[in-house]
Amino acid sequence: MYVTFYGAVREVTGSMHLLTTDADRIILDAGLFQGRRKESVEKNRVIPFDPNMLTNIVLSHAHIDHSGRLPLLAKNNFAGRIICTRATAAASEYLLRDSAHIQESDASYLNYKTVRNALSKRHSSKGGTKISNRKKRELTKILKKNRHDLNTDIIDELIETHHLEKIEPLYRVADADEALELFDGYPYRHPVSIGKDMTCTFYDAGHILGSAFTLIRARQNGRDFRVCYTGDIGRFDKPIIKDPTLDFDEEDRQIDLLIMESTYGDRLHEPVQDLKPQLQKVLSETYKRGGSVIIPAFAYGRTQELLYTLHELYDDRAVPRLPIYVDSPLATKITRVFGEHPEVYDQETHDAFLKKGKNPFSMDKIHFVGSVEESIALNRETKPHVVLSASGMCEAGRILHHLRYKIHNENNTVLMVGYQAQNTLGRRILDLGLKYAESGRKGAAPVVRFFNKEYPLKAHVIKLGGFSAHADKNEMLHFLKKSNLKIKKIALVHGEEDQILSFAEFLKKEGFSVVVPKHGESIEIR
Repeated sequence: MYVTFYGAVREVTGSMHLLTTDADRIILDAGLFQGRRKESVEKNRVIPFDPNMLTNIVLSHAHIDHSGRLPLLAKNNFAGRIICTRATAAASEYLLRDSAHIQESDASYLNYKTVRNALSKRHSSKGGTKISNRKKRELTKILKKNRHDLNTDIIDELIETHHLEKIEPLYRVADADEALELFDGYPYRHPVSIGKDMTCTFYDAGHILGSAFTLIRARQNGRDFRVCYTGDIGRFDKPIIKDPTLDFDEEDRQIDLLIMESTYGDRLHEPVQDLKPQLQKVLSETYKRGGSVIIPAFAYGRTQELLYTLHELYDDRAVPRLPIYVDSPLATKITRVFGEHPEVYDQETHDAFLKKGKNPFSMDKIHFVGSVEESIALNRETKPHVVLSASGMCEAGRILHHLRYKIHNENNTVLMVGYQAQNTLGRRILDLGLKYAESGRKGAAPVVRFFNKEYPLKAHVIKLGGFSAHADKNEMLHFLKKSNLKIKKIALVHGEEDQILSFAEFLKKEGFSVVVPKHGESIEIR
């Protein structure tokens, strides 16, 4: 029996690990790689095994860096079950369709650019003169149905006619729908058969709604094995959902191999109890400048946590009651999922809201933006307001348009409340903004490039790490020492190389046996 590591290996995204026994092949997560477009697309298209040979897939939670390649596996003949918690199954319905829509939209836009550029060259004069603006408008009119929609039929026809290279999406909505048909959701602490002489049991990981530690029990050659996969480990004492499980059932406590995340293996977060006053300070100071607060927020988990905290601040009259706009159709849908699963809420949420007949994620100042037209109008809103918009790493979605219209204004604040992976736009904004702040905001503002244009980053950039859904170094150690698990060996995954190696050395000094696998490496479980 052994585990082979194919994703989130000395990096954060693309989680995927293969558990192999004599009888079965089980995949733990199947996430998308995120980062530079070309590099991530190439990595995502590679499937290092035959999906048809898999018995089942076990999904720790619905975040796309853990679930985003499931439609690709379904597209390539995976026909087993996708086993997860009930809340994860409910959230995945929206997240995977959204991911597929993004794949299709990105491919369509790239094909549009290919055709437009090719036609522009053909309409240029032999002397190399640039195409006129009038001719550009004529070409655009041919290739676009309207301001927002591309004429994909015409684009496809022109690609074929002129023998241009066509970009295909990683998968389509139909592939996502096919994958969703394979989902089976189960409650926590409920053993589920996932193969021959193999079961898994989910325990609450406290990361996001439905997230789970997966405890796998397998029997091979007359011996029992235990593998625990943490997925992502949540923080303790955070609002809404329960803390990460420390009390495991007796039959699950002897762990041969713990596959453990290490996202913040060398970092400490702000204490959870400090988050409200810090957010209060950001809102108040931005309001005094006459500015707005722009928050790139993951649609699943982070948006709901922010709404909860803002609701508390507004109820306490601790901040100016600015309009709050949730400008993400996906976040709107996921917020409904949160409302449908109060059984996973912690006692604090029940006491603060549910017992009083209040919805934690709704009040008179919260507006869920629906149409594209509403979003466009909000881009140009000059009165102070708060915007929560996806994606959390600023790689796609409506947040890009809010940044486009807002980051040049020094009165505004871009508030980063989540992890920003290497090579993402969010990471560039964060690094440049913090460096500019450290200089006392002297000299020319740094420049950020997106949408093929450069924008001066004059807005204040602030990071509140306490909103992270990932445990920090000390919280992960707390989980290891305070849980009733007895762990033989730990394999560290899901961390950038400097974080993961530092955490490995830290844990070794604490007396743990630790390995840091490389991509494609296998560890035998003995």
